[in-house]
Amino acid sequence: MGQWSIDELSALTPGEVIAVNEALGRARRLLDAAQSRVASEISRQSRPELGPQSLAKAQGFRSPTALIAATIGTTNGEAARLVQVGDATAPRMTFSGEAAPARHPHVADQLAAGRIGAAAASMIITMLDRVAVRAGMDAVDQAERRLVESAPGLSHDQLSKLIARVEAWVDPDGVEPREDDLRSERSLTVREERNGMIVITAHLDPEHAAPVKTAIEAMVTADLRAQREAGDDASRRSVRQMQADALTRLAEHALGCDRRDLPLDGATVVVRISANDLADGTGYATIDGVTTPVSVSTARRMAAGGSVIPWVLGGDSEILDWGRAKRLFTTPQKLALVERDGGCAMCGAPPSHTKAHHIRWWARDAGPTDLSNGVLLCESCHHRVHDNGWDIRIDGTGVAAKVWFLPPDYIDPSRTPRLGGRARFDLVA
Repeated sequence: MGQWSIDELSALTPGEVIAVNEALGRARRLLDAAQSRVASEISRQSRPELGPQSLAKAQGFRSPTALIAATIGTTNGEAARLVQVGDATAPRMTFSGEAAPARHPHVADQLAAGRIGAAAASMIITMLDRVAVRAGMDAVDQAERRLVESAPGLSHDQLSKLIARVEAWVDPDGVEPREDDLRSERSLTVREERNGMIVITAHLDPEHAAPVKTAIEAMVTADLRAQREAGDDASRRSVRQMQADALTRLAEHALGCDRRDLPLDGATVVVRISANDLADGTGYATIDGVTTPVSVSTARRMAAGGSVIPWVLGGDSEILDWGRAKRLFTTPQKLALVERDGGCAMCGAPPSHTKAHHIRWWARDAGPTDLSNGVLLCESCHHRVHDNGWDIRIDGTGVAAKVWFLPPDYIDPSRTPRLGGRARFDLVA
């Protein structure tokens, strides 16, 4: 790239801008690693038993986190996180005076290499420490390896989703108590403001939220589609307004059940769990569109309530590969794509926000209507793929296949494939 100054960014090519952004990101993560080690040492030299000789108190601060926050210009919470990460990733000393590895060596390695930052490290460490006693050392070590291998390149929200899945896998016995806590905290309040607006505030656990979220998302998706087709910019509603209208229509429907005008378009709450886990009562289940896993007992309860429709993927009565015989993907094919992609295979939007698209176009490229040529994409990612020159590759067959997105060469000259779909969060590759 040669020499340049920050004022010359506008002269860089898109690929060079991305390269600069990645270099700065790595530099920031390396700085996080150094800062966390320093924060840990400040904390060590500010132990309460040192009294007036505490480093923080000698500097005029009541605590090491107050010292760190003031000197680097951050919050006490961020300073505490740096101390936490530093303590968990610094080499230790045994009581006999021998050197010992860090408490979380895999996190320490990735942090020191600049592959993850302090925020990601803290999220991983917090979960591992929470389940360590119940899960055992071997399971925690395996979970730590899995997380640090997958964390690079994930956003905060995506990493949170992966951590929730890993926690349920490493500590399945803890899923039910956690969801019991959430269920006990569910609430909904309705109050009227002075100007006449009605304010509804709800806190719902995953089981109770799933049908509400699925129905509202399906109606909003239908409204957005109709709004685009109408092309009437003057009457456009915001997504928040559409969500409010959807809730109103659901209530109106409940008050007059003979009405059939809700555009739910086949929306279904999908709870997935293996047949063995469902029969044995082991493991955990997941709900499409909801991050937090649920227990087997919750999955059974939802099934008993009619929220789960049993179906056998790829059974004798379902043709999953149509070749050129059909242009549109069938319902069984779409369910299979949901199983494989988990929603938008590129950005992770829930299934209700997506459509099944041909990778090789049906008309232009004579692409077949088969799973190996299909992918779930939201409207935005669909345009991004086609307008910006991204390619999609499917490795494997059926619902176990992996979806890879290949960026155009102006973004990444090496065109390094990026894993998409549900495989980003699966525990077994």
